Amino acid sequence: MKYSIVKHKIISQKLKSFCAFLTILLLLPYVMTIFFHGADQKENMQKKIYVKVMRDGIEAETDEKTIVEVPWEEYLAGVLALEIPQNSEPEFVKAQTVLTRTKLYQQIEEGKEPVFTERFLSADELGKKWNKNGYEEYCKCLETAISDTENQVLFYGETYAWTPFHKSSNGMTRNAEEVFAGADYPYLVSRGCPLDKEAEDEMKIASYEYQEVQAACQPFLVAVDAEQSEKRYQFEDFEILSYDSAGYVKEMRIGETICTGDQFRDALSLPSGCFSLQDSNGKLKVTTTGNGHGLGMSQWTANAMAKEGKTYEEILQFFFEGTELRQKNIFS
Repeated sequence: MKYSIVKHKIISQKLKSFCAFLTILLLLPYVMTIFFHGADQKENMQKKIYVKVMRDGIEAETDEKTIVEVPWEEYLAGVLALEIPQNSEPEFVKAQTVLTRTKLYQQIEEGKEPVFTERFLSADELGKKWNKNGYEEYCKCLETAISDTENQVLFYGETYAWTPFHKSSNGMTRNAEEVFAGADYPYLVSRGCPLDKEAEDEMKIASYEYQEVQAACQPFLVAVDAEQSEKRYQFEDFEILSYDSAGYVKEMRIGETICTGDQFRDALSLPSGCFSLQDSNGKLKVTTTGNGHGLGMSQWTANAMAKEGKTYEEILQFFFEGTELRQKNIFS
């Protein structure tokens, strides 16, 4: 009886040893692969993707523009840091991240070796700017937005969507077809944004010398005879002719020139293309409503939607109805 028990134990031990040996034999190729290639795999995982960026004198603290190589995600975060307020809602930040990535991805695909000119804050610059105002929390918000929307871009049909945005509208965003004749942006239509009326710096008033306005608009004014060229403009030489459906100036007259409201806005660097004109003590008084061109996503309303519980997908569909979120990894 004892001999039988001992014999059984010996056989059992041999079977266990054989199974252990067989397991090691089966796992040996995997172990050897990890041993020889594990370091390479880890290095590949940590490898960063760099993009070329043009830095102007103000950013680089030099008198000349320079081209530098920046890690892609650091560059994307640096662009976002300039585009959004620090205490923005996370879902709004995600929506903005998708819009910005879409624009940058399109630039990459359109050029073989593009050099980005979009301004951005480096990690050091971001630290100096926000160090005393929740820097770590702000950086974490940007990192989360980039991670949660990784490689997501907006498409319309088989092409990248155009993804404009602005700080706030005059209460309604603009229809792209009214701004650009013959434009094919059916997803950029007017959207009511009544909360924009509460935006910071929503209304601004500025006064200009008529001669100053005339000089600023000179590049697009029609050629006139010598006598007319000597004429100094007065209030009667400025007339708003039409508005678009969102209330932005569509056409206006300056002297004998018919121009767009956006041309006038750009010439004087006005906050918005929604403006009115008055004469004030011999100067041109310009009252603007809104902040930005009024096309695409209003950041103020988008942030308010996020506060109300809307997701970034819902925010994007509100402002870019008919577009589609897609995964697009152009670095693979």
